[in-house]
Amino acid sequence: MGEKIQIKTEGGAFDAYLARPASGTGPGIVVIQEIFGVNANVRAIADELAAAGYVALAPDLFWRIEPGVDITDQSEAEWAKAFDLFGKFNADLGITDIAATIKALRAMPGVTKVGAVGHCLGGLLAYLTAARTDIDVTVSYYGVNIASLIGEASKISKPILLHVAEKDQFVPAEAQKQMADVLGANKHATMVTYAGQDHAFARIGGAHFNAGAALAANAATSAFFASHLK
Repeated sequence: MGEKIQIKTEGGAFDAYLARPASGTGPGIVVIQEIFGVNANVRAIADELAAAGYVALAPDLFWRIEPGVDITDQSEAEWAKAFDLFGKFNADLGITDIAATIKALRAMPGVTKVGAVGHCLGGLLAYLTAARTDIDVTVSYYGVNIASLIGEASKISKPILLHVAEKDQFVPAEAQKQMADVLGANKHATMVTYAGQDHAFARIGGAHFNAGAALAANAATSAFFASHLK
């Protein structure tokens, strides 16, 4: 079970969910939210990372719009709210807040290296985190709109793993090809495509959840973090 802490950033301060391993310390991982806020799924990811020996910190990136968003993908009203928040969200400020989260993790006793993982909106932000911050390693799950910012790939100088859904309704085949072409030329990037899978195949309880694909992606993520953070 984690705890809530506050992180100072440009323009104010925001809450973040902190989950520590039994040892109390270890490498840090920023858990980047989807469009549903720091909800039960995000907190569960942080808790699982803590159980694996990491100090996991999930920042509330919607705080500038509405602090404390915690909704699900189980109703039309929640989807409408999530897309409204997504439309208002400023990704540049989001990266500013992620950079502050990285700084907060590095300031914790025993934390040296810091990684990041994000799904959906968080997948895009994970990609931008790899390009714009000094993060040590990053994992992106089915990030949206990465192709529109593919020029930033040249700035990635640390390991990044991207999980891509072949049938992602939000990332068409042309965008996936562009990502593969550009990221394939960057020695720090690894892109894995999951055949037949749609967006959010790893979101437990989601409409497109696929246990086999989620298990494979999560195992690859665990190995990637272990290789580059421990």
